[in-house]
Amino acid sequence: MTGASYPSLKGQVVFVSGGASGIGAEIVTQFARQGAQAAFVDIDDGKAEALVAALEAEGLARPYYQHCDIRDIPALRVAIGVVIGHFGPVNTLVNSAASDDPHTIAEVEPDYWDERMARNLRHHFFAAQAVRPAMSEAGGGSIINIGSTVWLFGAPNTIAYATAKAAITGMTRSMARELGPENIRVNCVIPGWVMTERQLATYIDETAERQISTRQALSNRRIQPADIANMVLFLAADESRSCAGQNFIVDAGWV
Repeated sequence: MTGASYPSLKGQVVFVSGGASGIGAEIVTQFARQGAQAAFVDIDDGKAEALVAALEAEGLARPYYQHCDIRDIPALRVAIGVVIGHFGPVNTLVNSAASDDPHTIAEVEPDYWDERMARNLRHHFFAAQAVRPAMSEAGGGSIINIGSTVWLFGAPNTIAYATAKAAITGMTRSMARELGPENIRVNCVIPGWVMTERQLATYIDETAERQISTRQALSNRRIQPADIANMVLFLAADESRSCAGQNFIVDAGWV
């Protein structure tokens, strides 16, 4: 294992939404390598099963996968309940599932808007609500929401996505205040332009490369999923025990 080692993560129960691919898969991977019991949900069974097999092949504890559409809140509650029943209280919740499909203002209809909020915002709240009782009874834990820098610089053709991601920041602050007395730390990680397989296949071309090189202070760096996972690990570990209600931007200095 490369990178920092956090002894406090060994044996932790971690629940990750959207854990089959991209940033979510890297988060699941890194928690497994820390010795945590990772559990995750997704709708891509093929990628989820491939990830589980790959981590088992490393000799790591088998991540616990359940098929779940995070837009279906009753199903999400059941999935979290199953994890608690199998492994005990969730110590760390990572709300990672999202979709940044492009759309123009003219194209957005009420049903689409509601679906974008369900996919990118609503599940953060209800997953936190579901893990809270057992987490609190166990003495506390960490809830980590995954935001995005798109709302900070007003990226075009993302208005519903950007609105949801901006709302996560406000929700994080409010939730941190309410859950803090229970020793539950709530923070938000805000990634910049991360080079996931999907981004590389869909968005990254010569124009995008020029934009990244021009606007990132670290102009020669391309943000990797592991860069986001490293921040998530820190916020789950005891080393961040005094961090709550904060936004941690990982964007290579986008200006």
